[in-house]
Amino acid sequence: MKVLVTGTAGFIGSHVALKLLERGDEVVGFDNLNDYYDVNLKKARLARLTNHSRYAHVEGDLADRAAVERAFQTHKPQRVINLAAQAGVRYAAQNPHVYVSSNVTGFLHILEGCRHHGVEHLVFASTSSVYGANTRMPFSEHQSTEHPLTLYAATKKANEQMAHSYAHLYGIPSTGLRFFTVYGPWGRPDMALFLFTKAILAGEPIKVFNHGQHKRSFTYIDDIVEGVVRVLDKVPGKNPDWDGNAPDPASSGVSPYRIYNIGNEQPVELLRYIEVLEQCLGRKAHMDMMPLQPGDVPDTEADVSELALAIGYRPKVSVEEGVANFVDWYKHYYS
Repeated sequence: MKVLVTGTAGFIGSHVALKLLERGDEVVGFDNLNDYYDVNLKKARLARLTNHSRYAHVEGDLADRAAVERAFQTHKPQRVINLAAQAGVRYAAQNPHVYVSSNVTGFLHILEGCRHHGVEHLVFASTSSVYGANTRMPFSEHQSTEHPLTLYAATKKANEQMAHSYAHLYGIPSTGLRFFTVYGPWGRPDMALFLFTKAILAGEPIKVFNHGQHKRSFTYIDDIVEGVVRVLDKVPGKNPDWDGNAPDPASSGVSPYRIYNIGNEQPVELLRYIEVLEQCLGRKAHMDMMPLQPGDVPDTEADVSELALAIGYRPKVSVEEGVANFVDWYKHYYS
């Protein structure tokens, strides 16, 4: 089938597009190649895609309504995976308008494209950050997510609600995926693993927030990709068991709509994550211990039982394997 994938110059988007091409799908990529981080890295990711005859690239911004409409009109995708967003949770605090433009207005343009061009299924990226002030672990899609702690999380929560309304009003089957701390080869330079690796190899100190004591469901990129592609193939319907007197946030009785967590079920303490990285690099880290940052949560832990039930898959790559793969890629890419 023909799939429009937004954010194909990005970390997750490039991997998902490559997986779709490898299995025989046609992919239309959409990305604005902004300079939030190294554009050369983005171009290198794209280079892995552009040599495929079944890949077509559109350079454009989601916030540009006309550009998004042209992409739908010209390429007529059957399904859509929306992975484009303004990256960087902390960046949002200083640049809120950029976030809303990309993550809210841009997503509206995607929804409108799906509405007017008969898209069979929209899969879109959400985030574990929507759980915000929740403290009951593991995080479940059936919990309320009404207390996001960052603007980034709030925009993703808005995406979930917008998708539900469009699924109800226009019958667009929509599935949101809450990603948990994704890492791996071709990752983002502003993420912890990338920053830590660069600093340790340079003999520079690393900033370790919350004194390294918080836990994360670190999820390897291949696990994320496998989940995204399998979910794309499973078009949601209305939940016949849904009860409006006790509404379940993970599904809907009035709309073809689902929300799934996608993350590793074995959370790892940050200090252990750093220890694994030290072992892979053969060097010790010099750590500057810092307090928890505003908006950060102490721990995340994913409950992916609903995802496993729906698609027969759950993330499984250990941090020992995943971090080693990242280090091998990093050394090769940066010579």
